Amino acid sequence: MHIAFPYRLDGRGRTADADLDTHVRHLIEQVLFTAPGERVNRPTFGTGLGQLVFAPNSSELATATQFLVQGALQQWLGDLIQVEAVETHSEEASLQVTVRYMVRRTQQRQTAQFSREL
Repeated sequence: MHIAFPYRLDGRGRTADADLDTHVRHLIEQVLFTAPGERVNRPTFGTGLGQLVFAPNSSELATATQFLVQGALQQWLGDLIQVEAVETHSEEASLQVTVRYMVRRTQQRQTAQFSREL
């Protein structure tokens, strides 16, 4: 069983679950938008993308952000997915991240876009 994110109860009063593809997408979202130090007992979990939104926009920052995201996804989800590409785009207080990956268990390629107002 894969627990749905965010945590909620289903119509029967039980923990809601999700299929594998949805579960993996939720895990990626958690890694992307969790700030290091935010999780108890996992102080290095996350990427800290929220802090980068207000940094001066440059090609160097975009490249660094892509490496940061790809490294965090490989570190925390490397046994579930193979990251193929990461693209980030920030505009004012909004951040958009596109991740292309392959789910190792099913060998299915996926593309997921995440957007967050920060």
